[in-house]
Amino acid sequence: MRLWGSFGGGRDMAVDLGTANTLVFIRGRGIVLFEPSVVAISEETGRVHAVGAEAKRMIGRTPASIRATRPLRHGVIADFEVTEEMLRHFITRAGGSRFAFARVVLCVPSGITDVERRAVDEATRAAGARSVYLIEEPMAAAIGAGLPVADAVASMVGGTTEVAVISLGGMVVWESIRVGGYEMDDAIVDYVKNSHKVLIGQETAEAAKLEVGSAWPQDDSAETTVAGRDLVSGLLRRVTISADDVRRALEPPVGRIVAAVKDTLERTPPELAADVGERGIVLAGGGALLRGLDEKLRTEIGLPVQIADSPLTCVAEGAGRSLDELETLDRAAKAQRRSRSRSRR
Repeated sequence: MRLWGSFGGGRDMAVDLGTANTLVFIRGRGIVLFEPSVVAISEETGRVHAVGAEAKRMIGRTPASIRATRPLRHGVIADFEVTEEMLRHFITRAGGSRFAFARVVLCVPSGITDVERRAVDEATRAAGARSVYLIEEPMAAAIGAGLPVADAVASMVGGTTEVAVISLGGMVVWESIRVGGYEMDDAIVDYVKNSHKVLIGQETAEAAKLEVGSAWPQDDSAETTVAGRDLVSGLLRRVTISADDVRRALEPPVGRIVAAVKDTLERTPPELAADVGERGIVLAGGGALLRGLDEKLRTEIGLPVQIADSPLTCVAEGAGRSLDELETLDRAAKAQRRSRSRSRR
């Protein structure tokens, strides 16, 4: 979930409130904060102990009285109150507490439900916004990647959770799947547990993914060592896993991404499909950084695939550029809701 706020004194602040990380961008200064979207809370008092990188270091290491949690899953709010606290904290750390902001452009997944829309709207207003505007994440990513979204030609943008074909300023077809970095980490945890009878933590799995993970064969001689609890003896045990092991572990979530892209292309009108065939697909978001994902898609789908220049920030940058088009955003959101209502009938 990504949001941009317009603050007093003519300064605009952008907050990319994502499942994994939160980025705060202030116009004229750039990105001033990049922290994990994690909060550590006291179970007894409800008081926030830590937010961001400090809280992430507590995951799996806290006493029973403290809970380290990620309040967002798949880009939407799973814990309303904790998300509100986290949002306030990041805005304050970035210097936003000195400004009373009136408008927020909130970037949401294309598959978000009406209940989830209301939740993110309420959390943003509770953090201080007077008006909230929504923009679909694929649209923001396409704008941030510099694609010609306003032209009468198709642009296709994809990530680990969102795939869409965009033309004339709107999404023509789209697919939203609940697959992201954490699902990939969980897949590695399950693989090590089933193959080696060792239970590792999600942070350890993430480190292995970053070190040797890929969606397409790279250097299969690469390997890494992970430590966890032996499920038979209950003692600490270290095991070595190869790049090939990690790639096999990631096959199910990567397969779902490939299937989502294929499904979106199958539902694309012929004229726009011809445009996509010529222009290809642009990958955005943190998942685009998984080694070999572009080559995997290129091989499976047979289209040109490229990674956005700045995949981690292009969604926030695109949402920021939409600040000057708030009325257009409002009309587009209403049209999108009407389209969803007709498709459900």
